[in-house]
Amino acid sequence: MHNIIIIYLLKGFLKTFLKITLIFYCFGIILNLFEEIEFLKDTDASIITPLFLTSMFIPGLLIKLLPFIVFITSLKFISEIRNNKDLLTLKVLGYSNFKIFFLFAFTSFLLGWLILTVLNPVTSVMSKYYEKTKGEFSRDIDHLASFNKNGLWIKENMSNGQRIISASNNSKNQLQNLILFNFDKNYILKNKIFSKIADVETNQWVLRDVTILEVNEGIGTKKELDEMIINSLYDYEKITSLFKNFDTLSFLDLILNYNEYLEKGYNKVFLDQSLHSLLSLPFFLFIMTSLASILAFGTLKKSNNIKLIITGIIACVIVFYLKDLSLALGKTNRISLVFASWMPILIIGIFSSVGIIQINEK
Repeated sequence: MHNIIIIYLLKGFLKTFLKITLIFYCFGIILNLFEEIEFLKDTDASIITPLFLTSMFIPGLLIKLLPFIVFITSLKFISEIRNNKDLLTLKVLGYSNFKIFFLFAFTSFLLGWLILTVLNPVTSVMSKYYEKTKGEFSRDIDHLASFNKNGLWIKENMSNGQRIISASNNSKNQLQNLILFNFDKNYILKNKIFSKIADVETNQWVLRDVTILEVNEGIGTKKELDEMIINSLYDYEKITSLFKNFDTLSFLDLILNYNEYLEKGYNKVFLDQSLHSLLSLPFFLFIMTSLASILAFGTLKKSNNIKLIITGIIACVIVFYLKDLSLALGKTNRISLVFASWMPILIIGIFSSVGIIQINEK
């Protein structure tokens, strides 16, 4: 009998979760599809391309919205079993509010770990394809910057030709092992500039330990300088932004290849923030389920669903702005970015712990 009840509750909860996820997915498809069509309207992309880009983008977005999906799932399913008197029957059979809540919350917690270890690596690959494919249709291709296993690469369109820059690493406003290839308008190599360290804090780069290889009609001449200044469209902040899109890095990537990403030039602070944001996901799902339980377990009487929906929307808005506020505090160095990832969970957890004790007494 006990197993039958557990299976009934879990089956209903997961079924509701899939329905809510599907609704979010459909809304995401509709809204993002218009954005992709607008982006590609002046390109020669096929009619399938916007749909392909949207299908690559939405799964990653759903993981970000997962706490709210779980909140709505918990609120809806608990309200259903309360309104159809199943909750009253469960109480007669000895199931307290806390026991029912913990079953759903623990399921959400396990669901979070399953998504992190199984689905998140897939969505990160989809995000990579999304960025790569969308980048191919970018209309602003005169100036490009990318990061791959070989390091940093920058292409700049100069008034007298083209410049290609490569560097192996970046840290503390500096690029290391810098190589500049300067081409004329006919794409003929004019010179190569080597620099061990370049200060790129501003758009005026200061190159140190410089070796210049001039190429003239196939003959190369070498010149060495202690210091050299060049102008670039990129500064350290703009270059660092290349390393901040962590949608393409999965939870397993961050765990297994953390040191490797540091060596490649990824910012440690933002790596830690991304890692802890993903790590906190199962706990966030647990807390959001508890918050929904507090709202839905308030009474055994059949209540007005509209009132509950409005309350749920207000709760979601508060949680959303709490997350946004904590992230803003982290980015402005008021608190650490790692603590910013956990602060909403701690605040909601303290509030929910009091609420769960109260509903268990009802």
